[in-house]
Amino acid sequence: MREHGRRLYRIFLSMLFAIAQSGLSQAESLPGSTLERIRQTQTLRIGYGITPPFSYIGPNGRVMGYSIELCERVAQSLRVQLGLQRINIEYVFRTPSNRVQLLNSGMMDIECVASSNNAERRRRVTFTRSHFLVTTYYVSLAKNNLRTLADLRGRSVSVALGTVNVSQITQMNREKKLNLSIIAVDTLQKAFELVGQEKASAFAMDDILLHTMIAASPNPQDYALSSEPVSEQVSYGFMVRLDDDVFRKAVNTALNHIFHSADMESIYARWFTQPLPGSGINLNWPMSDSLKAELLTRE
Repeated sequence: MREHGRRLYRIFLSMLFAIAQSGLSQAESLPGSTLERIRQTQTLRIGYGITPPFSYIGPNGRVMGYSIELCERVAQSLRVQLGLQRINIEYVFRTPSNRVQLLNSGMMDIECVASSNNAERRRRVTFTRSHFLVTTYYVSLAKNNLRTLADLRGRSVSVALGTVNVSQITQMNREKKLNLSIIAVDTLQKAFELVGQEKASAFAMDDILLHTMIAASPNPQDYALSSEPVSEQVSYGFMVRLDDDVFRKAVNTALNHIFHSADMESIYARWFTQPLPGSGINLNWPMSDSLKAELLTRE
């Protein structure tokens, strides 16, 4: 009987240990304080995508782009802020559809691509200060002579899932009663290719991204951008986890320094006014006065 009691006691202790270990594992898997985790692991997890010139994979397999260069410089600033001897960067591939999930699950610390800062997204993530400004237009085949929003009436428009352009086109369609057929696909490139294949009349996306895809296409002269915008100007920011204000402020401290540094002019030129690393395409996209003013503000 006494042996039976001891056996039950050992089982009870084993159950308590298992529960404790389970709780510890769950706690360790939660994002927690981003800065503290970076301090402990000496690693910053950067989310990247296939969105040149902001984030893409070069011919040597290296992740690169305007947003990536800024975030790599942010990483070095965080190293100094945290008093680390070194900091490693772990690149995490994300798509427009899964970026918020990867961020809030702790799989990545900061998304360094081209995400528009809007109210809908701010309910789920936090944004750092702006690093670019864009306006949504649409691209179509030049031969179809589509330029205005009214020209799209009764036609098909492709959009990429997980982008703000889906809601922009849906709202425009409802307000202007254009009777559009909206085709949602999982990548920007697929949405663009539908236009070239004449499976969609137009593709709605941010101006700089459309400009880049047209320039990289085999026959850029076949495409034309709309003369009328689909949306008002919005800003790109780096997404970080919701309510992690300490990390956001640390990143903004780094960005303030970068944007006011003597290097900023050459950083911008490398990705927008010079042959693009890895492709040789020159986007010829000089910095606008509004972007200059935005970068020179402090937050």
